[in-house]
Amino acid sequence: MKISAATIKTGLIILLLSVNFLCYGQAGKGIISYWLTNSDKSVLFEKQKPLIISQDKPATGKVIEIDTKETYQIMEGFGFTLTAGSASHLIQMSKAARADLLKELFSTAGTKLGMTYLRVSIGASDLNETIFSYDDLPQGQTDPELEKFDLGPDRKDVIPVLKEILAINPKVKILGSPWSPPVWMKDNNDTRGGSLKPEFYKVYAKYFVRYIQEMKKEGIRIDAITVQNEPLHPGNNPSLLMLAKDQAVFVKNHLGPAFKSAKLDTKIIIYDHNADKPEYPISILNDPEAKKYIDGSAFHLYGGKIEALSEVHKAHPDKNLYFTEQWMGAPGKFEEDFPNHIRDLTIGSTRNWAKTVLEWNLSSNPENRPFTDRGGCDRCLGGVTIDKDKVTRNASYYVVAHASSFVRAGSVRIASNVIDKLPNVAFKRPDGKKVLIVLNDSDTVQTFSIRDGKNNASATLKAGSVATFIW
Repeated sequence: MKISAATIKTGLIILLLSVNFLCYGQAGKGIISYWLTNSDKSVLFEKQKPLIISQDKPATGKVIEIDTKETYQIMEGFGFTLTAGSASHLIQMSKAARADLLKELFSTAGTKLGMTYLRVSIGASDLNETIFSYDDLPQGQTDPELEKFDLGPDRKDVIPVLKEILAINPKVKILGSPWSPPVWMKDNNDTRGGSLKPEFYKVYAKYFVRYIQEMKKEGIRIDAITVQNEPLHPGNNPSLLMLAKDQAVFVKNHLGPAFKSAKLDTKIIIYDHNADKPEYPISILNDPEAKKYIDGSAFHLYGGKIEALSEVHKAHPDKNLYFTEQWMGAPGKFEEDFPNHIRDLTIGSTRNWAKTVLEWNLSSNPENRPFTDRGGCDRCLGGVTIDKDKVTRNASYYVVAHASSFVRAGSVRIASNVIDKLPNVAFKRPDGKKVLIVLNDSDTVQTFSIRDGKNNASATLKAGSVATFIW
């Protein structure tokens, strides 16, 4: 069939007009796309009718002003911890169902979550079926040369799942955190509590090096490690007490030099505990011999205030900050958990310089298993609950979705003003688009304007609702 030139020209004109409408909305005006979640679950991360940008009408009422000239930290990503428990749930799914879920979580195509950062445990965490290290020995034996080092149990779940994730998105960065060294390195010879014996500081540094090298052999690059998960919480199982003075000695005299000698580019991150003790990382960073090996500090928020991160930034602005864990308790209260985590973590930690925001635990099963005895978390609710091939998306899934789907790695936080009852945070992406996340933290409907230079648009949010705006 022969198509005339006039027909082709008409088709091109229609196509151009359609593109113009999609990009600029009605009458050539710009638009702001946005995705919404209501805390009453009536809307769950759904795209809404776009806002029309106006240059003719002045912004009215409460105004969120965007200033791209004032920039802060460059983001590395939003995500979860992939515990061995999470990995075991995924492994037990059918291959097709698992592939669909992992693509939903890690693919950057469309508006999938596109997560770019994951935390894993070095050895067992408290969400493992059993407790293990990579060098477990009969009581009374030691292995100073780490001749019996083996990734062991991770080969059956964590490593296979990580390989599938990296096949979907090779840019995902991985942070490793230990809950405990091998018990033969500890002064109480137990998985729970105790401290690292000074005579094994050098061996334990080598243990980190071996972990990174062995994971690399599996095709998995460890981008960063934290020295110890919750070093001031020896009641977990497994766990280790590591005071700031001891962590400083370990880093400056053993871990840092070991990484340098092995020519590792894996980052060393200190602390990895609550915001109530900012003096812990500050005291270590005050030691120049330790500081030279350290990339930054990591935080949780089971104690203290999120603003403590800014105290650490103010003391050492040349070092990075990471938010690495916060859990939600089963069965969960969506109407509370969702807006609280958006306010305190997604918005709160990024406004206080965090480069990552990680929720605790990617997946759980209906019984919240597995967890260790004598201190494991028996109420940790995953981002998704997996029951064979059935997937239920929980509050933390939507918390992560509102940021990770749009704020890709490499995005920079930009200035936006603080408004009472409308906490917010803004970013500029590598592609030039801007992203604004807003929570209505009041008990009533809130109408407000978004102003970006001469452009403004009006938006309305129900109480407890969250919107991510993109333009």
